[in-house]
Amino acid sequence: MNSDLIIRISAFVGIFAIMAVWERLDPRRPWQTASGKRWMTNLAMVGFNTLFTRALLASGAFGAAVLAGQGEVGLLHQLNWPWWVKLNLAVILLDGVVYFQHVLMHAVPILWRLHMVHHTDVDFDVTTGVRFHPLEIALSMFIKIGAVILIGASPVAVLLFEVLLNATSMFNHSNVRIPQEVDRVLRWIVVTPDMHRVHHSVIPRETNRNFGFNLPWWDRMLGTYLSQPSQGHEHMLIGLEQYRDPTRLTWLRLMALPFVGKLGNYPTWPDEENHTMAENTK
Repeated sequence: MNSDLIIRISAFVGIFAIMAVWERLDPRRPWQTASGKRWMTNLAMVGFNTLFTRALLASGAFGAAVLAGQGEVGLLHQLNWPWWVKLNLAVILLDGVVYFQHVLMHAVPILWRLHMVHHTDVDFDVTTGVRFHPLEIALSMFIKIGAVILIGASPVAVLLFEVLLNATSMFNHSNVRIPQEVDRVLRWIVVTPDMHRVHHSVIPRETNRNFGFNLPWWDRMLGTYLSQPSQGHEHMLIGLEQYRDPTRLTWLRLMALPFVGKLGNYPTWPDEENHTMAENTK
């Protein structure tokens, strides 16, 4: 097993365990459904996705960084800057790529078909942070590989970014209580659970806000930041309006959802189906 994979798996297991215990000891809001089947579905998804992406492209973004470094391909390899400056810049730029990718997942209906699997979860906890369709994970991997090559990110920067992205995704999807005074300061540095929970609101205008996974600066700079949900964190509905029955959101149904599911009034660039549904709700 490659050393980068060992580091990533170890970080994943450690952060997952910490957040899972924390949200059980001090939950931010009551769970709306029994967690057993949800956890089985979400964890089965991350297990399948890991095997799928390793089979599709074993070395991933880390391997692309190694090859780019050997050929000195990419912007940062052309700059004679200190290594720590290039390391931090690479992580920030890669995070920006993930932000814009996330926006596109909501903006383009065909991409939303993949991403809505993540949003169908009617609860919000640490396992929601790993609930993604394998085709979205594969697309994300190819985008990251292209970004790594163009940026010229080092293997260390890519490994650090991947670990941070996985860790913050589990952190900001967790159902944990953080004092408001702490959250108010913390969300200037990292996306907090209260900040990202807004993005999982059933209300479309809230769903299309707070796209950041790691750094909160992109949302603040580009006008997609929303401080609080209109219904409050304790009473807001999580998920999508067209998928409210958690018993029907099995692993097999979620795998098929992008091909047979209804978009709802969520994509910001609606296609004909979405436009018709929006008109009918006026």
